[in-house]
Amino acid sequence: MSPSRSSSSCSSSSSSFSSSCCSPGAGRAAVRSMGSCWLRLAALLALGARASLEYEGSGYAPLEDDEDVYARSRYKETPWCSPIKVKHGYANCRTPQGEYYKNVLGTRCDIRCQKGYELHGPHQLICQSSKRWSGKVLCKQKRCPTLSMPTNGGFKCLDGAYFGSRCEYYCSPGYQLKGDRIVTCMDSKAWSGRPAACVDTEPPRIQCPSVKEKSAEPNKLTVRVFWDTPEGRDTADGILTDVILKGLPPGSHFPEGDHKIQYTVYDRAENKGTCKFLVKVRVRRCVKLNAPDNGYIKCSGDGNNYGATCEFSCIGGYELQGSPARVCQYNLGWSGVEPTCAPMNINVNVRTAAALLDQFYEKRRLLIISTPTAANFFYRMQLGMLQPAQCGLDLRHVTVVELVGVFPTLIGRIGVKLLPPSLALQLRLLLRIPHYSFNIVVMDKHGMDKERYPFPATPAELFALIDKFPLRKDEMKLQAEIGQSCP
Repeated sequence: MSPSRSSSSCSSSSSSFSSSCCSPGAGRAAVRSMGSCWLRLAALLALGARASLEYEGSGYAPLEDDEDVYARSRYKETPWCSPIKVKHGYANCRTPQGEYYKNVLGTRCDIRCQKGYELHGPHQLICQSSKRWSGKVLCKQKRCPTLSMPTNGGFKCLDGAYFGSRCEYYCSPGYQLKGDRIVTCMDSKAWSGRPAACVDTEPPRIQCPSVKEKSAEPNKLTVRVFWDTPEGRDTADGILTDVILKGLPPGSHFPEGDHKIQYTVYDRAENKGTCKFLVKVRVRRCVKLNAPDNGYIKCSGDGNNYGATCEFSCIGGYELQGSPARVCQYNLGWSGVEPTCAPMNINVNVRTAAALLDQFYEKRRLLIISTPTAANFFYRMQLGMLQPAQCGLDLRHVTVVELVGVFPTLIGRIGVKLLPPSLALQLRLLLRIPHYSFNIVVMDKHGMDKERYPFPATPAELFALIDKFPLRKDEMKLQAEIGQSCP
């Protein structure tokens, strides 16, 4: 071996070997010394190669810095595992004897994950002699269960259903959200807030017609009013379960006044919607008429409504002057002239008996008493019975006519008015009343001969007869309405 080669070899060895083994020598002793040196250098290189093999797969570069060089020289006989890196987590490691590195043989590491992540794998790893950790770990993001879709609604989420994700519920038109609108996936793998539901809280809508104003037709007090039945509309599912009407239905006859009509509709969630409107019925009316003094009034309808007719009549002994009937007109005025009841003025200076009787037509009934002499017993008895019944006679519109004597001494009398003898005779002849005997003739308002009595008649008999006359029935109703009666 040449000296230059020895120098070259020595330059690649450590400084300690250079000073002891690589210095030049001479002779056989020197040759032996050089051989021993090379053996020692080979052993050193072999030890370095062994140490290099012990670092394979650890993940460390032993010559990265001064500390690694120091640690390698210190722990060159101690194997260690690759460094632990936990994504979204961290490891808390403890070495057996407090070594510098946290991945030497026997190191124990407790694995923890960040908030929102959960550990998949063992909670503790041990660095084994195989230079591998005792297991594999992974921190996976926590995930909440899938949200249930609310009926008549839905939800939309940001970042799915992982930790921190936000989901917002929404409802279909016509439905209201019940619960929390926004929920968040929490670290407990549960959603925050209350479960959401879409409920129908909005009442259905219904539109009623506008106010209906109507006026009654002539001589009527009611009006038939029509309208289209309003239709409700539900904003949710469009289904209505019930429609209730409060008030008269369309097409009814409405009396005078304001009538409230109300419609109520319900949906399937029992929400209700209501609308109202008025039906106003007006009756055109004239000023209320009153009965004339000493007379009666009878009106149709309501007495003063448009088209109503009022008829007038007078009590016994009075005759009507003015219009016997008046009608309420559209201009709210009465037709005709206001009537009055004036004391009846009988004209006894007429030429014929027929003209005399015409004055009583439809006004008065006649009770004609004929006697041949004023001294007649029946005549005197009859007058005696009629005198206290004068009120009953007036109530029944009865006028008493007396025919006393025989022509030419015949005298006729109506109250205090005397008839000419010729007129009294004509009346006897016209009615065919006997001259020489007592006789009573009862005539109605139409001049009809209703009954004859050959002897005196009591007031009760006469009144019972007269009260059966057709016109008398209407008079009795009127008199009962105004409370007219005899004491």
